[in-house]
Amino acid sequence: DGTELTAKPKRSFYAARDLYKYRHQYPNFKDLRYQNDLCNLRFYKNKIPFKPDGVYIEEVLNKWKGDYEKLEHNHTYIQWLFPLREQGLNFYAKELTTYEIEEFKKTKEAIRRFLLAYKMMLEFFGIKLIDKTGNVARAANWQERFQHLNESQHNYLRITRILKSLGELGYESFKSPLVKFILHEALVEDTIPNIKQSALEYFVYTIRDRRERRKLLRFAQKHYTPSEHFIWGPPRKQKSEGSKTNKKPASPVSIPNSHISKHKKPKEPKNTSASGSSAGKITEERKVEFTKNEEENDQDEQEVNCDAVGQNNSEKNSDTDTSQLSKSEEIHDNTDRKEDASHSKKDDENLDNDCGNHPGFVEEDLCKAENSSNDTSSDLQDNLDKDTLSGGTTTKAKDELK
Repeated sequence: DGTELTAKPKRSFYAARDLYKYRHQYPNFKDLRYQNDLCNLRFYKNKIPFKPDGVYIEEVLNKWKGDYEKLEHNHTYIQWLFPLREQGLNFYAKELTTYEIEEFKKTKEAIRRFLLAYKMMLEFFGIKLIDKTGNVARAANWQERFQHLNESQHNYLRITRILKSLGELGYESFKSPLVKFILHEALVEDTIPNIKQSALEYFVYTIRDRRERRKLLRFAQKHYTPSEHFIWGPPRKQKSEGSKTNKKPASPVSIPNSHISKHKKPKEPKNTSASGSSAGKITEERKVEFTKNEEENDQDEQEVNCDAVGQNNSEKNSDTDTSQLSKSEEIHDNTDRKEDASHSKKDDENLDNDCGNHPGFVEEDLCKAENSSNDTSSDLQDNLDKDTLSGGTTTKAKDELK
């Protein structure tokens, strides 16, 4: 017996499959056994009694309330009070349909009685509904009822059905407060310890919102004893996450390099394409593009060197063209370095925020950024030599035209 009590619990495959279908592939049946005669809605309208007992909803709510013996030993009313889109143990009860659910939500009389039935069952368990948002607390008779709930485990199936029905009939938000209350009583207060397995296997997984389920599982993992037996949030995941955080600082080193390379690559083909296109236009369309090139050269001369405007010789013009090109490329190089420095600073700030302010990685990134900028400046100077040659050919072409 001692080994069985200390054995690590195992998850139920049936429970996981059933509740997964409830959340994703509901309903669980393919074809309805009966046509949609709205029997569940008509029962809540007090027009028909539930079978096989032949009792109307008003009698259940008025005369059965507080009769804990009847509520405990009768097993046919729960399928009618909390209908689902699946077959229960009472084969006289009919499954809900999507059309019936929509009509049920529109009927105030049915909704009012449904909430009264929910309150009646909560009181049977020793719980009371305290507001319209679904928050619950201990009832006045909680000690007696909790002791009974801890011993009569067939009521755990009823709680699962009640939670599913709340989600079907528009009260999904009522589930999380009830499940949180049960987990607190089972794990923290230890008033109903026998319910914790069903709460973690069934109750939590009736909640469709994934974030709400995770909150409840984190709360349960925090208070579950022994902690190594908590199988719904394995510690392996925590270890893997810890190893991932240790490996994270290695990846950001390549981020600024890739960013700088992306920033630099578009700059190089622009210079080469500009020189190549200017030479091609002059050779192919000399008469048409001659005046445009003169205006562009005049503008460049005024922006870079104002003293070069008064020179008229062809050799002086070629010298000024090459000097202007070198100066303009130096200006572009300086602006590129400033941009790279600003980008590297932004990347370093982002890395500090993501990696927890690791100065060693930031210094490596800055060094690599400077090296990459020096490499790109040398590439730009190589292109300058080519541009001067092309500039020389363009001046020669101009002289021939003159």
